[in-house]
Amino acid sequence: MNTLRELFVDQIKDIYSAEQQLIKALPKMVKRASCKSLKQGFTDHLSETEEQAKRLESLASSLNFNVPGKKCKAMEGLIAEGKDALEITGDDAVIDAAIIAAAQRVEHYEISAYGTALAIAERLRLSEAVNTLQQSLNEEKATDRKLTEICLSEVFEAMPDEDEYGDIYDEIEDEDLELTIP
Repeated sequence: MNTLRELFVDQIKDIYSAEQQLIKALPKMVKRASCKSLKQGFTDHLSETEEQAKRLESLASSLNFNVPGKKCKAMEGLIAEGKDALEITGDDAVIDAAIIAAAQRVEHYEISAYGTALAIAERLRLSEAVNTLQQSLNEEKATDRKLTEICLSEVFEAMPDEDEYGDIYDEIEDEDLELTIP
């Protein structure tokens, strides 16, 4: 790889592969989630992800390259971790929280990937690419925020109370702690 443009093409292909893998994984997340708004959030994000993939195809076409052909190993690993969350058994709300944790790892990876590609596109002065990537980056950030909101407002509220660490937290709150940095 000798040019920033070659790196940009490689990054777009990697993101496209990530989106294609996610398109296959999201229906399994919809099926496994028990929280109604989480199911709907994953369903909505599936449609959004399909649109993001189409945008990448269009962007690649306008810049005269094809997006297929690369396998995003990072997304492959993240999806494998997510699969573990889908296979656990126990309290539905706890399982939903585990699924959200896995989904947010995916979102954070995508935020990073789109942000990097966007920075390269800006440097190369590829205005169409900048607009396309910014739109997808905004969507990924919004999905991440929505997952946090669902977890805090619905999933955690559905969990049984756990007071396992209550005494520790009470002690910490009661003490006047000062942090000193050597």
